[in-house]
Amino acid sequence: MTGPAAQSLSRFPPPSGGGVDLLVIAGEHSGDGHAARVVRELRRRSPGLAVAALGGPALAQAGAQLLIDLTGSSVIGYVEVLKRYRSFFRPLFEETLRWIGEHRPRAVLFVDYGGFNLRVADAMRARGLSVKGWGKIKTLYYISPQVWASRPGRRFSIARNLDAMAVIFPFEVDAYADTHLPVEFVGHPFVAPDYRPPVRYAPSGPVLLLPGSRKPAVARIFPVLLAAHRVFGGRPAIALYPSLEIAAQLRSIIAASGAADVTPIRSGAKGAPGPSGLVPGAFPAEASTGSQPASAVLTSSGTISMHCALAGIPGAIAFRIDPLTYWLGRMLVNVPQLGLANLLLQEPMYPEYIQAAATPEALAAELTACVNNPSRREKAASQAARLRDLLSQPAGGTAADWLERNLR
Repeated sequence: MTGPAAQSLSRFPPPSGGGVDLLVIAGEHSGDGHAARVVRELRRRSPGLAVAALGGPALAQAGAQLLIDLTGSSVIGYVEVLKRYRSFFRPLFEETLRWIGEHRPRAVLFVDYGGFNLRVADAMRARGLSVKGWGKIKTLYYISPQVWASRPGRRFSIARNLDAMAVIFPFEVDAYADTHLPVEFVGHPFVAPDYRPPVRYAPSGPVLLLPGSRKPAVARIFPVLLAAHRVFGGRPAIALYPSLEIAAQLRSIIAASGAADVTPIRSGAKGAPGPSGLVPGAFPAEASTGSQPASAVLTSSGTISMHCALAGIPGAIAFRIDPLTYWLGRMLVNVPQLGLANLLLQEPMYPEYIQAAATPEALAAELTACVNNPSRREKAASQAARLRDLLSQPAGGTAADWLERNLR
């Protein structure tokens, strides 16, 4: 299926094999990738395991039956969610519950995507479908909602609706310490032995411009990143994209800006061109396991910033959303910094330029410092090593081990 932004929501197909063991719900590109790694490992151990998914292409490639591609529906901010609630999210919610009630998987694995997944888990309990509602379907969660950052009181309703949770940051276990929910730290997927990073540090490489994977955020951030690169003028730039929908958006913004040395590249694309011979608008047809070299980065605050941080690429975070969402967020979010690497290290690996502070001049100055200042590069390498230690898999096992135990 194509992304739901370009399709009307229809009735999900029945399980292709007649029954289903596990339903995975992962509504964003990052969650789709994380869930796919777990499903792939689980199906390697149990080839007959029947998995269906509301997710994206990565889960489909891992062997799950894709009921609908949710990765094209990702939005950020309260305003964007409200705009699409009645037209897409409400029908999606009802159809998801109908499918679960009719086909009764052994378990539902919720992956991130808290706004939607938490409502489904609550409704499953209320309708008597889940174990917590005296039903038979286990409700499991991988990658916790960020209760440590905003609305911490949610942890009690989350615990009421779930059977078990696996978290990817060690401090998240303590966030649920005063609940009865079993919570296990399983390590971050980006430090797993089979992880293949989409980016790597190269001192002579191009700079990366990474506006994220959500269309509203890309529309606000990417023009600023392009303008910053124009002011910087030091070397060519690469803009990574996670989907063809985002690729088309990047291409349109690049064309409107007149940028002549910024090339969009599929995230993880093999054979990505180096700092010479770049062809603006060249889009590889498929993603692969190659990694893009880079000397510096301007990035959104999302998942891609963690890829860059673990690779030791110096840079800065740029963040812009609609003013109403930002105003509401300031009242709800209780963290000193937005970047996950900054929070984990408790120091600014990536200086943060938020809203009006994200100017082309300020961001261009960051690129200049990253490329020309050896101490900046050395510090990024040291911080990357510390991050890996913090996020490494514990002795208890992987996310696949956790899921396998909870499916018994």
